[in-house]
Amino acid sequence: MIKKTAHSEITPLTSEQLDYIRSFLVTLSSSQLIWISGYLWGLASVAETNKITDISENTKIEGVCLNKTITLISASQTGNARQLAEKLRDDIRAINMDVMLFDARDYKFKKISKERLLIIITSTYGEGEPPEEAIALYRYLFSNKAVKMPNTHFAVFSFGDRSYEYFAKAGKDFDHRLEELGAHRLCDRVDVDIDFKEEANVWRKKIVLLLKNKIISTSTFKQNNNSCSLEQVNNTVYNKECPLIACLSTRYKITSRDSLKDVHHLEIDIADSDLHYQPGDALGVWYENDPNLINELLELLRLKGTEQVRVKEEPMSLSEALQKHYELTHNTSVVVKNIATITQDKMLLDLLCNSEKLNKFILTTPIIAMMHRVSIAITPQELLQILRPMKPRFYSISSAQSEVGDEIHITVSVVRYKTNERFRTGGASGYLVDRIKENEKIRIFIEPNNNFRLPKNSNVPVIMIGAGTGIAPFRAFMQQRSADSASGKNWLFFGNLRFIDDFLYQIEWQRYFRDGLLTKIDTAWSRDQNDKIYVQNKLLKNGVELWSWIQEGAHIYVCGDAKHMAQDVNKALVMLASKYGSMGLDKANEFWHNMRIQHRYQRDIY
Repeated sequence: MIKKTAHSEITPLTSEQLDYIRSFLVTLSSSQLIWISGYLWGLASVAETNKITDISENTKIEGVCLNKTITLISASQTGNARQLAEKLRDDIRAINMDVMLFDARDYKFKKISKERLLIIITSTYGEGEPPEEAIALYRYLFSNKAVKMPNTHFAVFSFGDRSYEYFAKAGKDFDHRLEELGAHRLCDRVDVDIDFKEEANVWRKKIVLLLKNKIISTSTFKQNNNSCSLEQVNNTVYNKECPLIACLSTRYKITSRDSLKDVHHLEIDIADSDLHYQPGDALGVWYENDPNLINELLELLRLKGTEQVRVKEEPMSLSEALQKHYELTHNTSVVVKNIATITQDKMLLDLLCNSEKLNKFILTTPIIAMMHRVSIAITPQELLQILRPMKPRFYSISSAQSEVGDEIHITVSVVRYKTNERFRTGGASGYLVDRIKENEKIRIFIEPNNNFRLPKNSNVPVIMIGAGTGIAPFRAFMQQRSADSASGKNWLFFGNLRFIDDFLYQIEWQRYFRDGLLTKIDTAWSRDQNDKIYVQNKLLKNGVELWSWIQEGAHIYVCGDAKHMAQDVNKALVMLASKYGSMGLDKANEFWHNMRIQHRYQRDIY
């Protein structure tokens, strides 16, 4: 039984107000409830953002040196922040103003107090954290070393996902901290959800209008090719909005049939596409939902699928919309809220009052399972209003183009589970492994990851730490090191369940070791003995030699689960620095912070 949270803890409304609202809601149809829900959400968004999009003629920017360059910082996780930053950069150049665009990873953050015009565009990651590339900047701003910024005027645009508890938190943190340091807002912060294009376009126009009307630049734009790492990334005509239609050429299983995991190696043909990528990059995949899942949902809702609906003003059948445009597997608090609003289901309404139970419910109850538990009657277009837009899935690329040519390899672990007496799969992983056939078409694009790059000097030692499919980018690293005839040492730490069942790409790693390219390999098998052994245990066991490599200038790479593995590895690395570097814990943490700044400690975690 779900314990109901006390009224005073969950709502700012009085009992009378709640009774009034409930008495009104029971008179509404499902269509009216959806409309009211969206209307109230819109009111809240407008109240929060109207100052953002309303740059009045009374806006004052005092003490700004008018011929100073605008500094634009992009902190991206999956590319959205970077793409918006590039568009804004071009907009600002079009009004003949100087603008310098920086990847947060390459920005010299200690000079931030000297900026006069600063714009930060950031995403949020995990439990409200900044993207990996912005951690150094974030930590500096929130440290005692941060310098007051009374002469800085700034604006923040923050990407997020309302289905997560800490929606757009990184941007909110940057915004509040800059204010605390004495900086002045050019305009209020904008927080956007995953369907952000319209709000982003409005914000760009408002920023440009503000700069144009209030800041009369006397300088002439001069392009500085050395100023911005983003401009040096290989450009491509393919992106999230315009993916490459490629072909799945090969797929095979790389775990044993007895393994608890179902992991497959996929090879995608990109011949004649002029698509380029680097080791460390990710592959974005637009998947399609399972037709069986769609039919099950339609049957539950007594819909046919042939009904005509509109998706971004484009007419199509309901079945097509559900197959290609909406998320049907990953449940979120937004979907739960939408269903609870329509059905007034007591169980769901109680969940909305208890964030801990809500989060547990979301993790254990897919959308289809939730639909089986409630009674709901809605129109096709109302169904689309309830669901969340589909997002592409990202996979670390497990090949180096210098070795495989016109191919991209990825490593996919299929999500499999059972609900309502039916076996189900994850949306993207099931599509890639079970539903799409070899030689069929697939929509893909490259997501560059400049925060996970091999050292430019091939003589530098490399330490790779990965668990499960986190081994994928390290396969690409070794292919590239082989192609470059790199003389630097290479050390792999790899963890998984069992040696016999789960040693991904075992033959390749053994060949690299036999040929001398892979200097050392340490594996951790958590289920091969009574006491579980993980990669962090292997790090501590090899502490003396590991610290010696670090002292020689080794670069450290971590890839895998963000919530557990990456945190445990980080703790082990801090312990190593403390023990073998004779440091206190604060100094050891600072050591790894500086390693990040030097780009010698890089993580690709998910």
